[in-house]
Amino acid sequence: MRIPSGRRARWRGSRRGGRGSGDVRVSRRRGAAAVGAGALPALAFPEPSLWWIAYVALVPWLLLVRSAPTGRRAFVEGWLGGIGFMIALHHWLLPSLHVFLLVLAALLGLLWAPWGWLVRFMIGGRPSTTRAVASLAVIPSGWLMIELVRSWEGLGGPWGLLGAGQWQVPAALRLASVGGVWLVSLLVLTVNTALVLLIAVERTRVPAAAGIAVCATALVSAWAWAPEPRESARMRIGVVQPGVVSGADSVERRFDRGEELTRDLARREKALDLVVWGESSVGADLRARPDLADRLAALSREVGAPLLVNVDARSEAAPGRSGIYKSSVLVGPGGPTGDRYDKMRLVPFGEYIPARSVLGWVTSVGRAASEDRLRGTEPVVMTLAEDKGGGDGLRIGPLVCFESAFPDMSRHLVRDGAQLLIAQSATSSFQDSWAPEQHASLAALRAAETGRPMAHATLTGVSAVFDAYGRPIGRPLSTDTSGAAVYDVPRADGTSLYVRFGDWAVYGALGVLAALAAAEGLRFIRRPVPEPAAPPVRTAHGSAARPVR
Repeated sequence: MRIPSGRRARWRGSRRGGRGSGDVRVSRRRGAAAVGAGALPALAFPEPSLWWIAYVALVPWLLLVRSAPTGRRAFVEGWLGGIGFMIALHHWLLPSLHVFLLVLAALLGLLWAPWGWLVRFMIGGRPSTTRAVASLAVIPSGWLMIELVRSWEGLGGPWGLLGAGQWQVPAALRLASVGGVWLVSLLVLTVNTALVLLIAVERTRVPAAAGIAVCATALVSAWAWAPEPRESARMRIGVVQPGVVSGADSVERRFDRGEELTRDLARREKALDLVVWGESSVGADLRARPDLADRLAALSREVGAPLLVNVDARSEAAPGRSGIYKSSVLVGPGGPTGDRYDKMRLVPFGEYIPARSVLGWVTSVGRAASEDRLRGTEPVVMTLAEDKGGGDGLRIGPLVCFESAFPDMSRHLVRDGAQLLIAQSATSSFQDSWAPEQHASLAALRAAETGRPMAHATLTGVSAVFDAYGRPIGRPLSTDTSGAAVYDVPRADGTSLYVRFGDWAVYGALGVLAALAAAEGLRFIRRPVPEPAAPPVRTAHGSAARPVR
């Protein structure tokens, strides 16, 4: 039997192990490299806190994707890198979600698949100078759209935005006051993209160097000309952190420990303006437990300041809306003042299960919420009584745990007049992980964005306070601390550009991608239509011959 020549070549190749198996091995190596490269940016966040690595961490991933042999392969390697990034960033959820964390990482990693294709489209092969210049805006804008989509509460919220890794860099914090964490992410992505062009595409080194120069100019300009908060009178804020309390009666013993620490604070500190307890510090509705309300009122009288506690209990926030809420409640010398904020944005799987009828099985493989918490309906700015100097009472804007990750929530509170932002949280399930320090670092960003000081008070975890520039005040309370501390916090006035203009960096990124789509669409329309093929010419012997053009 005669085997056609093309098939003979493939048959011989398969007998020698074949090019096909070699291609598979290469694909597997590239896939593993993509997962590892995608995980690198997580090192910029606490606990490692290698903030500088963010400016080079994406280079291996970008180099890999731009060299993909096809757009389809770039799509896959973008997805695999996204999986690596999600697992590295959220590995501390493994004890709670178990194998379901891998499923979530695979689903959320799909957000990076189109970005992988976009990277190859813009800088794959030998891009022109024009395309290289455009890539410095397009590739960061594509990444920002991923951050925007996954910032939706149902997809896990804005945890691990790339710009958040720069929380301890003063120049980056000043840039955040101009365009929020979004603008910092754009800067980091632009530097990474420019470095790839410098390394891999010789003909584009001039625009790449110019891109890095523009980033440096943006930092210097923000440092020099961005409006600064005007600090004024100081306020004394007490933070109470009971620490990890376990056992069958942990709710009661946690309350007792908070009461003990507050009394100790009253004995050694005077002239406090506010004392803050962490998330879930009270395990019963104060309207149903007047004895607890009386104990808190007595503490307020003793310490000479109102208490902001957090109630995690079944209650009725409004007629017909009975269920479990997490609520910030202000308690004064006479008892609860009536100021109450119910948490609006809940942690997926931790406080509710999306599409519980479909995904309810998650409760059998991890510590997912057995019952969905209920949501509040609006943010609340609470006003304390007149301060000790006879001035206007301090206006505070409470957030609960996960909500400190959302830039829009703190910006909204400041627009409503909040002078001090407060996040009440607890990380008792993740004490030995990266989560407590990552969570506390978000307060620095929110403070810098809004030009208002922020206190991050935890039941367990890391409690820390930052001034209106995002700089730490005093020493934080670490994860192994059970104690209380007082922070001397300067008030701040003025309006940051981010509070004034909002998410303009996000709209700019949308505009860049829209311009790219319009340019490519116009190019497609203007592409010349290929001429129809001429019919074959028949020879005298009846065989077809190619026409002569």
